[in-house]
This record gives sequence, structure tokens and C-alpha cells, in this order.
Amino acid sequence: MEKNIVLIGMMGCGKSTVGRLLARRLGRELVDTDALIERRQGRSIPAIFASEGEEGFRALELEVCRELSGRQGLVVACGGGLPTQEKAIAALKENGLVFWLDRDPGETYYGLDVSGRPLAQGGREDFLARYALRAPIYHRWADFILVKPESPEYAYSRIFTIYTEVCQS
Repeated sequence: MEKNIVLIGMMGCGKSTVGRLLARRLGRELVDTDALIERRQGRSIPAIFASEGEEGFRALELEVCRELSGRQGLVVACGGGLPTQEKAIAALKENGLVFWLDRDPGETYYGLDVSGRPLAQGGREDFLARYALRAPIYHRWADFILVKPESPEYAYSRIFTIYTEVCQS
């Protein structure tokens, strides 16, 4: 069985960028859960939040995760809040190795474009508080943690090495 690579972490930590590098190197499909939801719904995440709230968005997210859990050989870049939904992350973990990109939250916030990110509108203190709430959840679900990865290339290289070692043993 070809396990999926599942990337988790706060918005803006580099999951999509690292995912693209991994997908290219491994010849795999990259699935960004937020982008997939937007494509299927034909509207943006902010529009979904505006009409259905976070609860409606999380229901769509769970549906996508259940579907992806039945597929193999993917690189999955998760939305930042996805792991807070136990059923969604548990579904992805069934057939995936979960890597947490634990980038410094203060550094992440200052590099973040908050437009189009409904849960990033509260400012830096809100972002740091959200990180503090999510960090134990990310830790719980992660098979491997990359603490303060220096760059997307570094994170990609470490994940590639770990994944290769784990899957060959």
C-alpha cells in the first residue's frame, strides 16, 4: 500500500509549497483540501464561511477527507483547521503519514496574506492564540514533527527522507 503524505500546520506555514515539491519529486498528485472544496463548490472559502459558517465549511471538509482516505499515493495539504475536526484527520491518517510543519507562529503571521482567510482576520494576537489552541491537536495527530523548518526546501527534503525510510522498512 502506498501511503499518502498528509501535511498539517497553521495557515501560511508552507503546506502547499512543500506539498508541490513533494508531489513533483515523487510523481504524485497534490491535493490541497481547501482548493478542492473551492473547486467543487464553485466559490471561495470566505464565501462558504459567509453563507454557511464554519460549521458548514467543516462538513464539506469532512466529506473531502473521507473520500481522500480511500485513495493512495497522494500528497495532501490540509487546511489549517482540519485537524481540529477529529473525524476528518482520523480519516486521512488511516492511509497516511501525517507531518506537522511547526513553523514559528509569529514569523508565520508576519509572512501571511490574510485576505481570503476568514479565520485570520482577528490580528496577530488572535493568530497566536489560535496556534496555542491548535498546537496540542497537531501534536496528537502528527506521526512526525518538523520544528521550525528553515525553508520549504528543507521541509521537503526532511519529509522525503523520512517517508522513504519509513516506507522501505
